[in-house]
Amino acid sequence: MSVKWGLIGASTIARQFMINAIRAQADGKIAAVMSSSPERAQAYAVENNIPLAVSTLDELLGEDIDAVYISTTNELHLEQALAAIKAGKHVLCEKPLALTSADARRMVSSAKAAGIVLGTNHHLRNAGAHRAMREAIAAGRIGKPIAARVFHSVYLPENLQGWRITKPEAGGGVVLDITVHDADTLRFVLGDDPVEVTAFTQAAGMAGGGLEDGAMCIWRFKSGLIAQSHEGFTTKFAGTGFEVHGSEGSLIASNVMTQKPDGSVLLRTDKGEEPLSFDHEDLYVRSVRRFHAAIHGVGQPAATGEDGIWSLTSAEAALQSASSGKAIKIDPKLGSMN
Repeated sequence: MSVKWGLIGASTIARQFMINAIRAQADGKIAAVMSSSPERAQAYAVENNIPLAVSTLDELLGEDIDAVYISTTNELHLEQALAAIKAGKHVLCEKPLALTSADARRMVSSAKAAGIVLGTNHHLRNAGAHRAMREAIAAGRIGKPIAARVFHSVYLPENLQGWRITKPEAGGGVVLDITVHDADTLRFVLGDDPVEVTAFTQAAGMAGGGLEDGAMCIWRFKSGLIAQSHEGFTTKFAGTGFEVHGSEGSLIASNVMTQKPDGSVLLRTDKGEEPLSFDHEDLYVRSVRRFHAAIHGVGQPAATGEDGIWSLTSAEAALQSASSGKAIKIDPKLGSMN
């Protein structure tokens, strides 16, 4: 049985990653694309060999599709997801799920009530490097995890700057763009939940409109582990990385906070250094495969709606901390929808 997709948003990320990921599935088809600009929708459809271009959500949801991929600007996610759920379409939504965690919870509750699969497109969970780190930690190869560091400050390409650095009302800023990913990736790799965050943000010259283009966060996790994360739009020459340090060893990952299946992971213990092997499957191909399986009743999406609530709430807490100058507690019950 095929899974027919409608794309909500004629976006760069869909063109660069998601269209190919859907078509890489034996049962994946793209039926239509929607953009509020009819001209953009039509040009995008022609460029990407998509059969139908529409300019309203009602038109898209009225088509013979099974699922939608939402990659519009952040303030539109809630309305579009709720409409898709009401129409009986499964939803894979870009992060953050919404502008507030309260709205994200509405999305998750609505999907559950309707029997709809809702996934958050946290692509980094699908990286072979991060799954190898998670497995090594779970197997006790570094002993008790004590501390972690994430380096995820990059340079935002000019073609992606736009609303991310100019429009607070659209959910711009580095925290809602990158810190959400780092919070989710820490949770996934560590198998642990954050309970407190202290954050500082900065405007280093790229962002306007009161938005931040850099952030540093200190996280405390339920286990007692502490972590540092650095997010940015303005560092042209910084590499990315992820380190986890335990009582019996350390994991040192380089160039892994990326959309591509790149990088390396080194396990360092008293026995010496050992490179960890991992698969280099396309992150988005794996994400879509997991989502299709969930639609067919097998397992869950790689990142669920609940995962999206966690990451958005963590980002909200970071913004609140940066604004107030205080550490902010994160409710440990957030992942539960009971």
